[in-house]
Amino acid sequence: MAVSSPVDLSRALVMEPTATGDWLVILPVALCLFCGAVLLMMRHSIRLHPYVAIPGLVALVLTDAALLARVISEGPVTMMMGRWLPPFGIAFTVDLTGALLAFASALVALAGGVYALKDIGSSGRRYGFYPFLMVMMAGVSGAFLTGDIFNLYVWFEVLLISSFGLLILGSEREQIDGALKYAVLNLIATTLFLISVGYLYAVFGTLNMADIAAKADELRETAPLMTLAGLFLLAFGMKAAAFPVNFWLPASYHTPRIVVSALFAGLLTKVGVYALFRVMVMLLPVEREALSLVIAIAAALTMVLGALGALAQSDIRRLLGFVVIAGIGNMLAGIAIGGEAGLAAAIAYALHSIVLMTALYLLAGIAARLGGSYRLEKLAGLWVAAPLFGGLSLALFFAASGLPPFSGFWPKAMLVKASLDIGAWWLAGAVLVSGFITTIAFGRLFLLAYWRPALVGAGEGATPVAALAAPKGDVVEILPIAALAALVVGFGLFPEKLVAISQDASIGLGNPSAYYYSVFPAGGGR
Repeated sequence: MAVSSPVDLSRALVMEPTATGDWLVILPVALCLFCGAVLLMMRHSIRLHPYVAIPGLVALVLTDAALLARVISEGPVTMMMGRWLPPFGIAFTVDLTGALLAFASALVALAGGVYALKDIGSSGRRYGFYPFLMVMMAGVSGAFLTGDIFNLYVWFEVLLISSFGLLILGSEREQIDGALKYAVLNLIATTLFLISVGYLYAVFGTLNMADIAAKADELRETAPLMTLAGLFLLAFGMKAAAFPVNFWLPASYHTPRIVVSALFAGLLTKVGVYALFRVMVMLLPVEREALSLVIAIAAALTMVLGALGALAQSDIRRLLGFVVIAGIGNMLAGIAIGGEAGLAAAIAYALHSIVLMTALYLLAGIAARLGGSYRLEKLAGLWVAAPLFGGLSLALFFAASGLPPFSGFWPKAMLVKASLDIGAWWLAGAVLVSGFITTIAFGRLFLLAYWRPALVGAGEGATPVAALAAPKGDVVEILPIAALAALVVGFGLFPEKLVAISQDASIGLGNPSAYYYSVFPAGGGR
C-alpha cells in the first residue's frame, strides 16, 4: 500500500490567516459587485434601486477612506487571492497613489448617484443605470487596487463593458452614434493592451507588478523593453485620450445623459493615466526616461489643442469634452518630467480633475435645464435667473482655468516649476498657454450663457427670458455639485495637504521598494 508523504504547503501557500484589516484591499470591489448583483435581482423593482445604490456608494466612500487611512499610516498593503504565494497568485496591492484615486473616484460616484435621482427617470433605471454604475465602479476600483497587470486588463474590460451600457442608456440615435465611436476606439486600445500584456509575460514570465519591477533591470540588456514601453504608451494614451489618439472622446462624451458624461469625464480617462503611472513610471522607468521627450511633445499638443478645441465649441458638453483632453495633457506633462516634482504635480492634477470635471458636467446639466438648451447661442440670462448657481459656476470655471485661489492653480504651478527646473521652458509655456486659452473659453461661456441678457420687450422694463421661464433649482441636483465645489475651493485655499500627500505618493511610484516588500515580505521575488 502506497504511503503518502506530507506536503509542505508553506512553499506555495500563505499559511497565516488573513488579517482583518487586509480585507479592506478587496472590499471596494466586492462591495460594488455585490450591490450590482442585488440591483440586477431587483430589476422588477426599479423604484427601489436608489435605496440600494446610494447607501452602497456611501459604504464605498467609507471603505476607501479607511483603506486610504491604513495606507497612509502603514504603507502599501497586499492581499493574495486564493492564499497563493506571490508571484503565482493574483495580488491586490494598494499604495498611496491607488488609494487616493480610489477614494476620489468613490466620492464623485456618490455625487453622480445622488444627482441621478433627478437626471435618470424610470426609463433609465429600467435600462439599468444603477447596476451599470456599480459594476463600473467595481472596474474602476479594481484597476486602482490590483497588483497584477493582467488583472489590470480585466478590470479595464469590466469598466468598459459597463460604460457601454451607460453610454446607450435610452437608445437614442445620438447615443448609438457616440457609443459606436467610443466602442471601436476603446476596443482597439484594449486589444493593444492585451497584446502588450502577452508580450510582457513572454519576456518576464510573470504578471505580478512588483516582480516585474524587480526583474526589469536584469532583463534590460537582452529584452525588448523599449518596444513594450511603446506599446503600453500607445494603448494607455488612447485610453487616456492623449494626442493624437484622442478624437474618440469629443465624439462620444456629449451623447449620453449628463450624469453619465460627468462620471466618464471624472473617472475613465484617469484610469488610463493611472495605468501610465503604474507601467511607465514604476515598472519601466528607464524606458519612460528615454521616451520622455515623446511624452512631453504629446502632452503639450494634447493640452494646447484641447484648449483650442474648447474655445471653438458652441455646445457646453463638447466644450467640456475638450477641457477633459486639455487636463490629460497636464497629467502627461508630469509623467514626462518625472521625478518627485513632476509626478507629484501629475497626481495632484489627477485628483483635482476627477472632482472638477464631474462637477462641471453636472453643472452643465442644470444650466441646460434652466436655459432650455446646451447650445451657447440659445442660453442667456442664467446669472439673473439663478445668481447663487451663477456664483458656483464662476468658481468652478476659475478652477478649470487654473486661476487662484482654487484647486486647479496649484498643480499647474507645480508643473510650471518642475518644467523650468529641468530646462523645459517650452513645456512650461504650453501649460500657461493652455490655461490662458481655457480661461478665454470659460470666459466666453460665462458671458454668453450667464451674463448676456435675453430680453423680452424693450427699453428699461425689459425682463430676461431665463428669469421668467426658468424652474427653480432642486436641492438633489445642487447638493452634489456644491459638495464637489467645496472640495475644489477648500484645496485651493488650503493646498498644503493635497501637495504633501501627492509628493508622498510620487515618492512611492518613483521608488517602489515599499510596494515590492509589501508583496514579497522576505524579498523572495528576486
